[in-house]
Amino acid sequence: MTQIRLAPEMAEDFERILEPLQTHEVADADTRLDEILDAIDVLERHPLIGRPTVGGLHELIIGRQSRGFVVLYRYLSAVDTVFVLAIRNQKEAGYRTTGFPD
Repeated sequence: MTQIRLAPEMAEDFERILEPLQTHEVADADTRLDEILDAIDVLERHPLIGRPTVGGLHELIIGRQSRGFVVLYRYLSAVDTVFVLAIRNQKEAGYRTTGFPD
């Protein structure tokens, strides 16, 4: 089965996503995090399910509207591993620019 590796910088992405939920006392903030992680787990069985983007990267779309997120990842078939690089809310304009491999 395909392995999944989260970039260390993902912690910053999760903090950025959860901070406004906690600030506004959204009751199911932890559930949303679980939903994101469950969706990422799908990549173990279907590593190419995300839409292709530039440079061999893929985007996995999770949820919709206020519960919508986009996960940026790279699948390397030679080592059968998905490297999850970043996550953002669907309404955000882009990903953080640090921590990506060249």
